[in-house]
Amino acid sequence: MNNEYSVAAHYLETVRKEFRKLKSQADASIAQLNDDDLNYTLDQESNSIVMIMKHLAGNMLSRWTDIFTTDGEKADRNRDSEFTDEHHTKEQIMTYWERGWGRFFETIDALQPDDLLREITIRNEPHTLIQALERQTTHYGAHVGQIILLAKHLAGENWKTLSIPRGKSNEYLTTPPKLNN
Repeated sequence: MNNEYSVAAHYLETVRKEFRKLKSQADASIAQLNDDDLNYTLDQESNSIVMIMKHLAGNMLSRWTDIFTTDGEKADRNRDSEFTDEHHTKEQIMTYWERGWGRFFETIDALQPDDLLREITIRNEPHTLIQALERQTTHYGAHVGQIILLAKHLAGENWKTLSIPRGKSNEYLTTPPKLNN
């Protein structure tokens, strides 16, 4: 195996792992909320968690379907509808959310190292697959951060941290790691 292939394979493995972490953090945040929380907006200019979830799922379904043969902005996507203030149950939005992530993971899990420099199109603009993945890393990461912030705000004192609890850093650093048997 040559060095270029090793780097490309490692990059794909890393990207897959990091996107799964993003989804896991969003899912753990969403799990702490009820229907009303998910539909809550801070003000008229803010997005609810439902809106963010609709937007991400819509983006994933559009961007990651037939990536090498069609533009990533599909004609049947209605991006503006992703930001409408319609009330959705947790079950409804989770179904769409999982569909979007399912499409995304199905596509990136099928990618091969040789695909990384292939060209795809997003909104009539050419990108290498690496550029498209990096673009989505930033985009999805920003929105997952919004979900976490809103969820933490809405859960209040009932929030279950996704990381090291406040004031527990030293304890975390001095606790030996658990071995996987």
